[in-house]
Amino acid sequence: MSLAAGARLGPYEILAPIGTGGMGDVWKARDTRLDRIVAIKQLHGTHSDRFQQEARAIAALNHPHICQIHDVGPDYLVLEFVDGTALKGPLPQADAIRVAIEIAGALEEAHARGILHRDLKPANVMLTSRGSAKLLDFGLAKLVDEAIDVTRTMDGAVVGTAAYMSPEQADGQPLDVRSDVFSFGCVLYELLSGTRAFSGATAVQVLNAVLRNSPPPLEGLPALDRIVRRCLEKRPADRFQTMGEVRSALEGSGAKSSEPDASIAVLPFANLSADKENEYFSDGLAEEILNALTRVPGLRVIARTSSFAFRGKDQDVRRIAETLDVRTILEGSVRRAGSRIRITAQLINAVDGSHVWSERFDREMTDVFAVQDEISQSIVDALKVKLSADRSVSSRQTRNVAAYHAYLKGRHHLLKMTPEDVAHARDHLEQAIGLDPAYAAAYAGLAHALQLPAFMGWKAPQDVMLPAKAAALKAIELDEKESEAHFVLSMVAAQYEYDWPEALRQCRLALASDTVPPDVASVLCSLVLLPLGRVDEALAVVQRSRAADPLSPFPPQHLAAVLSARGAHREAIDQLHDLIDLHETFGPGYFFLGGACLAAGMIDEAIGVLEKGWQVMQYSGTAGLLAGCYAVTGERARGESLLASLPSQVTSQAVAFGIYHVICSEFDRAAGYFERAIEEREPTVTLLGMWPFCEGFRRSPQGRALLQKMRLVAEDEVPG
Repeated sequence: MSLAAGARLGPYEILAPIGTGGMGDVWKARDTRLDRIVAIKQLHGTHSDRFQQEARAIAALNHPHICQIHDVGPDYLVLEFVDGTALKGPLPQADAIRVAIEIAGALEEAHARGILHRDLKPANVMLTSRGSAKLLDFGLAKLVDEAIDVTRTMDGAVVGTAAYMSPEQADGQPLDVRSDVFSFGCVLYELLSGTRAFSGATAVQVLNAVLRNSPPPLEGLPALDRIVRRCLEKRPADRFQTMGEVRSALEGSGAKSSEPDASIAVLPFANLSADKENEYFSDGLAEEILNALTRVPGLRVIARTSSFAFRGKDQDVRRIAETLDVRTILEGSVRRAGSRIRITAQLINAVDGSHVWSERFDREMTDVFAVQDEISQSIVDALKVKLSADRSVSSRQTRNVAAYHAYLKGRHHLLKMTPEDVAHARDHLEQAIGLDPAYAAAYAGLAHALQLPAFMGWKAPQDVMLPAKAAALKAIELDEKESEAHFVLSMVAAQYEYDWPEALRQCRLALASDTVPPDVASVLCSLVLLPLGRVDEALAVVQRSRAADPLSPFPPQHLAAVLSARGAHREAIDQLHDLIDLHETFGPGYFFLGGACLAAGMIDEAIGVLEKGWQVMQYSGTAGLLAGCYAVTGERARGESLLASLPSQVTSQAVAFGIYHVICSEFDRAAGYFERAIEEREPTVTLLGMWPFCEGFRRSPQGRALLQKMRLVAEDEVPG
């Protein structure tokens, strides 16, 4: 090192050496003018005026995860001093993903300004004392003379750099942002595994591995392994094309946090009564306890869809807990005999299968509310989590046992989501209201039961949306925090009234509740937030939903919609493939997967997916997409024959034909069908603003006119 402590370099006083590398020596120094600590990198060799000009351009980068350049001299750079340690794997999975997202965001910002890194490796990333990533040496490899760069990267003294080079960089080819994507994949692999993706005893062996080999798989991390492997594709065209795509994939990876937490899954209580019809009561009891626990700060509660997925399956609770990523399981049973009930409940430690708490309750049916509260409070005490001063595990809205039973029957039927069951749900909920006219939850459930047939295409929206709104408003009048009512009001405002400011307001009120079901939250993500262009807000919602309901098909479906809205169609496709692998009969998954494949130009794969989806569920939108794919591949008669087979539901037919003509690039005819759907308030027509295969149509005069007709406006025109 050419400098020593106490030396001066311009206005900077050298304090101590930090390190040395192929580009130069790094010193801790003090800026005597501003009295601040900085890092100075004195560069090896001489550099041109062009270097100083471009270094100043890099200094203009302002990103929280890029180490800032404060000043530039003839042969040195003055950098932000980062108090931390060099990045080193393996990190805990949650930390690795967080750090990787921070690095990806930094690279995305630089690439947007035309700056490549070209020397991305763990040694060039610092972790601050708070655990935040700071990317160092940003862009220097790009800015130095090419001859110097080749010497630096091939020098045997810095073989480590070769392990993070892209194949095209190792081969001396021109580089673009996809080279940094490859290097990022190497860093991510090392963060997760603790070993380099490519290794060897010499620089030549390392570079041969980069050019020819693939690293071993990341065991037990399939979603992250797919992301890493796509980064590490040898051909740049096969990789993620931007760091934005990489970041989106990481944000949507669904990887589980490794941090310990207070967490619980409430399994469906077994119905031990002689009358099997009493299942509504045992399910309702478990769900009421589950909903009460969601109000406990610091307790992560798995949603009903995922918890109840294990009904009737003889599985060890430890396996269930591992699947749901929880530390405790509540299971129980209910036996009714006349006016008496016997409830047993056991709280089980998922680590060793031991009982944390168990109890049996023999009570009169009139005591059911007290039993629910007692079980919930016992769990809170056993898990040693605390309620805040304004919280209670009880959400009691009625003391009328008959009204409560009618409500539970209504919920039981509503969750089955068939036309017959929803009709039965409406009858039971109306009965509950008759027994207790102040029962807010019953009004909210009734609003949902009235609105759902319009959304599913079973009834004309004109027949049910306004009664649904009236029931929801009554629920809010009785309890302003009734999240299900806010959900219905958001849907009515968005899909029937095209009142998007009100839809957004009601959406946020619904999402503010502790008890909003994750599938409901993810629906709001796609039907309100995405049409308004609020992609980041939608992503945050759907990620929370996925964590709370890991086995439900709805959060990954809507996560794929978010990814497509960001243009990350390949990541959306990966999400949807995983979804239908787990839920083979989930019809909407095939529709969205087919649409994403079509947007990505994968028409043969789109046809295969949509044909299977049509067999699973004869949804009119799937028919429109599939018919359009047939037409553009030369089988127009086949496509029109498929559309002719649709049942005579005017609005759903209109959307199907509109989709078909969009795929055929017949925008005038498409606009005619979509306009009819808008006039008849077909609920799914609002998705025109987010379907990835409609991007070209949305930019056309016809598409813009339709969006204006639905009063879909830019994000900055909607009140925040």
